Amino acid sequence: MTTITIENLASKLKGEVVGNKNLEIHSLAQMLEATTGQLTFIGHKKYEKDWADSSASAAIINTTSNLEPGEGKAFIKVENANFGMIDALHAFAPPLPKFNTDIHPTAVIDETASLGDSVKIGAGVYIGPGVKLEDGVIIYPNATILDNSTIGKATQIWSGVVIRERTQIGAHCIIHPNASIGADGFGFEPHPQKGLVKVPQIGNVVIGNFVEIGANACVDRAKFSSTILGDGCKIDNLVQIGHNSKLGMFCIMAGNSGLAGSVTLGNGVVIGGSASIKDHTTIGDGATVGAGSGVTGDVAAGKTVLGYPAVEGRTALKQWAILKRLATKGL
Repeated sequence: MTTITIENLASKLKGEVVGNKNLEIHSLAQMLEATTGQLTFIGHKKYEKDWADSSASAAIINTTSNLEPGEGKAFIKVENANFGMIDALHAFAPPLPKFNTDIHPTAVIDETASLGDSVKIGAGVYIGPGVKLEDGVIIYPNATILDNSTIGKATQIWSGVVIRERTQIGAHCIIHPNASIGADGFGFEPHPQKGLVKVPQIGNVVIGNFVEIGANACVDRAKFSSTILGDGCKIDNLVQIGHNSKLGMFCIMAGNSGLAGSVTLGNGVVIGGSASIKDHTTIGDGATVGAGSGVTGDVAAGKTVLGYPAVEGRTALKQWAILKRLATKGL
């Protein structure tokens, strides 16, 4: 168990200790679940009222707060408590699973594959012909990386991930367990005699740097050209990204959301959980799609849309208010 004095922790967080400076912190917890020796945080003024009921020894709070820690307790005051908590999580993070040997003897690595320095490959991994792993890549057990794919510096590929041929993944990415990268796009054409004819999907997937893709997410390869995820995109668990879709930088897609084929997201787009986006739709820079919404047309930059079918956010709220009034009147 990691134990850090409150003053050492404050130094790591570039914060100031207020209250008991002799505390030792051994772990982190939510405010109302924390016990003695644990650290929590108060990221917003509305949660300050819960501090009186917390058994935590200390909390990270904003410098603007006037809250007092109380007898025997302490605060670490920082400019932004949310970012302070991120730094604290790093300080207490347990180590990643250990590799007893850098390349496990049961891994199957094609002789034409290229491995950079400090690459680690777990048990049961398959690395196909022409694959390139750059320095510091970690491949956890039972992952599959097929022909001519490239994986950038310090990227982590977790167990069960399948990366299809010709995929390009940037540096410092994290691909969580059982994600599928580069499977065939969903392309079929009705034929009068043959039924549904499969359209060959001969493109690939290109993923930028610092991208994170959640467990069981699917990013389909393009029919031709590339399905693209820009730098810094964060994709939650169970997300579907259809063939030939293009995401700008720093897009967020929450769990169970999905893009049909050839969707374009600008930079900084936020897609809420379980939202669905129609094919060949464009969503502009900084736009937000509310959870559970169904987008059937283009969304302008900076707009928020809600509902099914999705409409401008304020319009949706007015519609829901009217429906609520009608319901209360028994209409």
